[in-house]
Amino acid sequence: MMNSESILSVSNLQQHFQINKDLTIKAVNGVDFEVKKGEVVGLVGETGSGKSTVARTIMGIYPATAGEVYFKGNLISDKGVYRKNKGDINKNMQIIFQDSAAALNPRMTVEEIITEPIVVNKLMQDKNEIQKKLDTLLIEVGLDHTFKKKYPTEISGGQRQRVAIARCLSTSPDLIIADEPIASLDVSIQAQIITLFQRLQREHGFSFLLIAHDLSIIKFICDKVAVMLHGKIMEIGPTEEIFTRPAHPYTQSLLSAVLVPDPLYERNKILIDYDERSAIEEAEMVELSPKHRVFNNFPSLVLQKLY
Repeated sequence: MMNSESILSVSNLQQHFQINKDLTIKAVNGVDFEVKKGEVVGLVGETGSGKSTVARTIMGIYPATAGEVYFKGNLISDKGVYRKNKGDINKNMQIIFQDSAAALNPRMTVEEIITEPIVVNKLMQDKNEIQKKLDTLLIEVGLDHTFKKKYPTEISGGQRQRVAIARCLSTSPDLIIADEPIASLDVSIQAQIITLFQRLQREHGFSFLLIAHDLSIIKFICDKVAVMLHGKIMEIGPTEEIFTRPAHPYTQSLLSAVLVPDPLYERNKILIDYDERSAIEEAEMVELSPKHRVFNNFPSLVLQKLY
């Protein structure tokens, strides 16, 4: 059960996909973490580690195979509880997808896309109020009124992602889940979108679960980081601790590959190889500090050296 400070709590979350009677893919296999009110949490890991599946399961796009998902104290992984609180969940928990072109209806204008959640959730009835809200949202995400009548195909990828962000903000949500929202954008646009996220989170105070590959971005914006591999969290803790004192070999390997804007350092740095053959299957999370935990899937002698 989540505590009073948490907006989202995930306990032993599992998401298995049965391909046939002989093959079941364990995309998420026992994940535990929480997002506190106003906190920015980063979820990182290589492609196929289960990050996006976690996001989609939390949102209810995929029904959870097992485990519990609490949102604002309600067990939303339970179908009955979800149906009972569907209105509050739709309003206060929003997701931003990686591919903005696929996430936005090409037959709707920017105005229709952004105002649709306001109308559907019956947050405003007066058309003038809705227009004022629309204008405010456009300005907040770095656009203006000239975009209102444009369609998604008429604007750039960065502008489409700004529209998607404005749509999320339209309901003033308590939690926003961003599933690799900048992966398909140019580097210069990525920086703009991350800066925008940071400013909006500071101004609105929403909780934020950011899924990304780029560890430098995670370090810049997140309060806490969870590192995933093969459907499990290998390590979770405060951003500063994870980046300065990584305990798990996989975390160390990921951090060693982060690019540094120093040619001399890059030329001489040594990449740490993660030897998965040394890992054991049956293991549990070990607490290194009150907020820092690591998946103990290595022999104890090795762990003593790491800690």
